[in-house]
Amino acid sequence: MLLKCLHSAASNVAIFEAAARHLGLPDGTLEHFVRPELLLAAEAAGGLTPQIADDTAAILSGLAGNADAVLLTCSTLGPVAHTAAETSAAPVIRIDRALAEEAAATGGTVVALCAVETTLEATRRVFEEEATKTGATVDIRLVPGVWDRFRAGDTGGYLAAIATAADAAYADGASIVALAQASMADAARSVRNGPTPLTSPAAGLAAAMARCTSR
Repeated sequence: MLLKCLHSAASNVAIFEAAARHLGLPDGTLEHFVRPELLLAAEAAGGLTPQIADDTAAILSGLAGNADAVLLTCSTLGPVAHTAAETSAAPVIRIDRALAEEAAATGGTVVALCAVETTLEATRRVFEEEATKTGATVDIRLVPGVWDRFRAGDTGGYLAAIATAADAAYADGASIVALAQASMADAARSVRNGPTPLTSPAAGLAAAMARCTSR
């Protein structure tokens, strides 16, 4: 099995490799392609533009040529996955949709935490779409100020603030917390007020494995 991952941050490579090991995938299953300029352009534009979407779709289609599946790991770029999947030779997995599907399946109140403002609308749409299938209630929250910490290289402060926000969500009555961006995944281990939050690397890889098995 060969799964290709399109990232917008180099730090996600290690996160996905750790998630793959946890799921028992052999070394070499993942190939990583990092294109930070796509997210930087979206941040500068205030969100996903048609040009950024076209550029992302072209990259995804190119990666699909000899892959069993392609994972789009950036939640800001997530909406492009559906378009790319229509013409790609392999399944294109939008990892935040896999996350939303897993979270909504629990029912109750789902709180999805976001770190960067450009992903809020895309995250809201995908979580609400999945919630309508199960009757879950969705609350999308931006963790303020943490993206500046991430950009400054303060990984510890970034993850600590996310864990604090997750604990606060459980204190507010959340049934499950979902960490909507791959870069947030390691914060899940520090959450104490409720179930371990769901993360998009684990959800996306599990979805890819299921798609490959069913083909």
